[in-house]
Amino acid sequence: MLNFNQFDTLSFDCYGTLIDWEAGIIAALRPVLARHGVTRSDEEMLNLFGEIESTIQRGPYRPYREVLAATIDGIGERLGFKPSDDERTAFGGSVEHWPAFPDSAEGLQALGRRFKLVILSNIDDDLFAYSAKRLGVEFADVITAQQAGSYKPNRHNFELLLERTGNQPERLLHVAQSLFHDIAPAKALGLTTVWVNRRHDHPGFGATPPAEATPDLEVPDLRTLADLATNSN
Repeated sequence: MLNFNQFDTLSFDCYGTLIDWEAGIIAALRPVLARHGVTRSDEEMLNLFGEIESTIQRGPYRPYREVLAATIDGIGERLGFKPSDDERTAFGGSVEHWPAFPDSAEGLQALGRRFKLVILSNIDDDLFAYSAKRLGVEFADVITAQQAGSYKPNRHNFELLLERTGNQPERLLHVAQSLFHDIAPAKALGLTTVWVNRRHDHPGFGATPPAEATPDLEVPDLRTLADLATNSN
């Protein structure tokens, strides 16, 4: 069990951890696929999304709206259709409609009474503003891919996190759903990590590429983490 007393700051991935991006992705993709006569399972589409999105993010930095638009282009190329300009624009801005997990706001409120809360997210500043309204807490800092000029798992994003928070690694606990984007690179920098395994009751990696990493703690949801952290001495 972690000694939560050693930490004063919790940094959070947002999409997949606090915001249910898989539900949001599927809700935005389904109408496009239907219009183009494409039938695939949700898991197939999430796996394809994760593969294409991560490849785009490894290239030169592009705003996340453009990443999403390019991702749906790539999905169309794989599945034999060409998305319209309107479909590309709508998918690029679909983050606005992605829902929070039911336990996110309450869990963050509980954790915020004991720790400073920071966001480290692969997102544009303006898109995160929509998600922040759903989460309902005040974050001490929000560090985006737009500010970093790169996307996790790039080491630079985590170095910026440490620089901005002014923390030594041992005082910072990083909380995330993605082994690929977060847990592996955070561990490589010496950070302690919590894996919020939102897919604990689903096989596979969903919208994140497969990865191997060993978190310091695994929980199924944010409510469990909040209970553990706030009840520890």
